[in-house]
Amino acid sequence: MRLKAIVLAAGEGTRMKSRLPKVLHKVCGQTMLKHVIDTANNSDVEECIVVVGYEAEKIKGSLSSETKTVLQEKQLGTGHAVMMAYDNINEEDTVLVLYGDAPLITEKTLRTMVNYHDKGNFKATVLTADLPNPEGYGRIIRDTENQLQKIVEEKDASEREKSITEINSGIYCFDGGALKDALPKLRNNNSQNEYYLTDVLPIIRDMGLKVGLYKVQDYEEIMAVNSREQLAEVEAIMRKRIAKKHMENGVTIINPTHTYIEKAVTIGMDTVIYAGAMLTGSTVIGEDCIIGQNSRIENSTIGNGVEVQSSTIISSNVGEGTTVGPYAHLRPNSNVGKYVKIGGFVEVKNSRIDDYSKASHLSYVGDADVGRNVNIGCGVVFVNYDGKNKSRSTIEDNTFIGSNVNLVAPVVIRENGYIACGSTITSEVPGGALAIARARQENKEGWVNKKGLLKE
Repeated sequence: MRLKAIVLAAGEGTRMKSRLPKVLHKVCGQTMLKHVIDTANNSDVEECIVVVGYEAEKIKGSLSSETKTVLQEKQLGTGHAVMMAYDNINEEDTVLVLYGDAPLITEKTLRTMVNYHDKGNFKATVLTADLPNPEGYGRIIRDTENQLQKIVEEKDASEREKSITEINSGIYCFDGGALKDALPKLRNNNSQNEYYLTDVLPIIRDMGLKVGLYKVQDYEEIMAVNSREQLAEVEAIMRKRIAKKHMENGVTIINPTHTYIEKAVTIGMDTVIYAGAMLTGSTVIGEDCIIGQNSRIENSTIGNGVEVQSSTIISSNVGEGTTVGPYAHLRPNSNVGKYVKIGGFVEVKNSRIDDYSKASHLSYVGDADVGRNVNIGCGVVFVNYDGKNKSRSTIEDNTFIGSNVNLVAPVVIRENGYIACGSTITSEVPGGALAIARARQENKEGWVNKKGLLKE
């Protein structure tokens, strides 16, 4: 058996009111389509075939090179969409049909459904669910042997049939040979003039083959997105799942409903995440960290025992035992060592700060290589831009940069150098030297009175 998945992703999604194809809208930082493909691939699917149509090139551009696509030029129904993949189906295949706008389906459900399909020797299996409010869905009518008798659409259902809560999810598992035999027999003699995939099921039954029903326990798994409201609902469910996974792995999340963690984020044991935190992209957070309220960390690696308070860290690395914030900003390509202090309102950009150094408050460190055990005082500015070019500064180990110092790049401060507060440094400072670059203070006695500025 070779397991394939056909993912339907050709629709425009007009109710989204968006220039972006519906399946490319994101849930927890990842497109809905990618969620579905990842789930399929993690469920032992050997090949994914995505049926594209509206904005086909945009959708293709979002996919990996390993994902095959087929084009549905005109959207003539779900059966027609699967027909577009006909040449990619082999008789010995088992074929899952999934939807690019239904990202909540899980690997466990797909695996157990395929196993049920295989063990039951079914040629088609329908994934069903019980809904509290099944209005609008096709109802599953079972026969006396508890197998599928028919699927009745809402508009065609009797009052008794409308009371049935088991519905058709639209997700199927097919025997490749049976599906290939049935697809050419589909007809579009309905009010929409479309080819419906549900019509394949009676065709397979009429061949004398078995059609199974597999009911998912959690109906949320089959939720599809057709509007911005539904997108928000699916996002909330996904966020809850992600938070639950991390908490099961030993992470404390103080307020899961007010914490945003994307799917690809990794968090170590005994880390505490406070309300309002946003952890996105491929962020990796170590063990025993504290991520304070309203902190944002994107595509960054955070070592063990780090504390981040109300700060932003983008595409950077922070070493073990370091503290960041409050209100600090680590811009891309900031590499901060172990046991460093990046204090309040400090901004770091494209710089390396080695172990045990500190910039406690109100400083800008841009395009710099800062050594170990360096003190960067309050109000220090690394002047890295001359209006045309950006240059780097080098601050060697054990140096002391006093408050309100301007370091005009390119400049080097050698090991054990000291910079007096208020200095503007434009030349190299030798090791062990004190650099003072400011005018000598001059007091003009009686100046205020002479200018008539004295206040009685």
